[in-house]
Amino acid sequence: MSEASTPRLSATILLLRDEPDLQVLMVKRHYEIDFASGALVFPGGKANDEDSDPAWAEHTDGDYSGAEQAARISAIREAYEEAGIILAREAGARGAGSSLVGQDVVTALEPMRGPVDRREKSFLELIKEHKLVLALDRLVHFGHWITPTMMPKRFDTHFYLAATPSGQIAEQDGRETTEAVWLGPQQALDMEEAGSATIIFPTRMNLGKLAETETVEAALSRFSSEKIVTVLPVIGKDDAGDPCLHIPEEAGYIQSTEPLQRVANVSKSK
Repeated sequence: MSEASTPRLSATILLLRDEPDLQVLMVKRHYEIDFASGALVFPGGKANDEDSDPAWAEHTDGDYSGAEQAARISAIREAYEEAGIILAREAGARGAGSSLVGQDVVTALEPMRGPVDRREKSFLELIKEHKLVLALDRLVHFGHWITPTMMPKRFDTHFYLAATPSGQIAEQDGRETTEAVWLGPQQALDMEEAGSATIIFPTRMNLGKLAETETVEAALSRFSSEKIVTVLPVIGKDDAGDPCLHIPEEAGYIQSTEPLQRVANVSKSK
C-alpha cells in the first residue's frame, strides 16, 4: 500500500443537548476547503503529531493510551477549534464525575482558537497555561469508519458522542466552518432528503443511528455499551445489479448499501 493511500487517524465528535428533544451540533464546511466542502458535518478532522505527545498523560482524565488517546484528544481539540466548545476540567478538580468548565473558561480561551487551528499555538501548552485537563472520559465511542481504498484521500475516523457542557455556547470558526447549527438527527436527515442540505454517507449513517434515541442520557447509555464494528465500505452491486458501496450489516446502521451515484465526490484536487 502506498503512502498516499494509507488512512490517517481522524476523529469526529457529536456534541449533544436536549432542547427539549435530542439535538446534535453540526457545522457547515467552508466551500473552499478540500474535504466535504459545503456539507453539514460534525466537528472533526485529522489528528496531528501533538495529539500523540506523551506529555498529555498528565493533562487528561481517562485511562487511555496510544491511538485511542490521540483520537480522543483530537476530537476535543477539533470541537474547540471548529465550534468553540471545550470538554475540560479544572486541574484542581479533576477526575471522573467532576464538573466540566463553563463559558467563562471558553471565553478566556477564545482568542487562541485560530492560532491553535493554524498550529501557531500549542493546544497542549494552552491547556497547561490555563491549568486544565481534557475530559477524555466524557467521550462515548460511537463509530469507526475507514475511507474506501479507491479514494485518493483516506481517513481512519473514530466518532464520539459527548454531552455539551452546561452553559457553553457553540460558534463556528469562520475559517473551516461557516455555520454552527443544532439539529435533531431526523431533522438533519429530512433536510438532506429534501435537498436543502448536503450530508455525506458516513454522517448520514451516524445521524440515522443517533435518531434511534430521544435524549442525551439515552444515547450515552445505549451506545456506551454497544460494540463498535469497523466500517470499511467496499464496492459491489446491489440486488438490482447496480454499483454500490457495501458496509457490514452488523454495524447496525440504517442501511448496508449506498448507490455509488449518490456518493458525493468530497475531495477536490489541488
